[in-house]
Amino acid sequence: MKFRRKADTTPATADGSAEDATDAPAAGTGPFDVSQVEGDGIDRADLGSVLVPPIADRELRLQVDEQSGQVRAVMLAGSDGACEFQAFAAPRNGDLWSEVRPQIAADMERRGGKATEREGRWGTELVCQMPVQRPDGTTATQPSRVIGVNGERWMLRASFLGKPAVDPDSAPDWEDALAQIVVRRGDQAMPVGEPLPVTLPDDARRVR
Repeated sequence: MKFRRKADTTPATADGSAEDATDAPAAGTGPFDVSQVEGDGIDRADLGSVLVPPIADRELRLQVDEQSGQVRAVMLAGSDGACEFQAFAAPRNGDLWSEVRPQIAADMERRGGKATEREGRWGTELVCQMPVQRPDGTTATQPSRVIGVNGERWMLRASFLGKPAVDPDSAPDWEDALAQIVVRRGDQAMPVGEPLPVTLPDDARRVR
């Protein structure tokens, strides 16, 4: 499966090894708001709106627009799949995921795909099938599983690719990885649904 899907971007990798991997506090209860993890002593890659700890057998990859230098996507990649995620501004004590979920499903169908709902670890999620074109011109179907987690004035949206998308019940380790993500909303006023800014960490290294 091809993870790097944006042809006009250059991926950057934040250094980290399996030996440095550690569990977030209260494992399994995240993703967390930054206020929940302050002073816990865990070293996380600081991407601005999201903080990611080293996670065993997962590599942190950033899709960076070569012209603007802006981070376009953040993902955890492994041998059997990937998890791409992004945080958005949301109303306090709101349920933004219930509002945007039917919009995502409608957009998927408009582009020739299919989206069905299932109940998962964080509530209702979308199981999607999207037709894609291979480099040789043939067509294939790319499965994904889209999850939304409502937080304190933020929503984290994640898309699983590969094994955690096609066989979610046998890939709890991928959900455990997502549960370790920390979101930093910030105090600035932002329109509901606007993506929270992502920045490159100082130790990111570019890979072409």
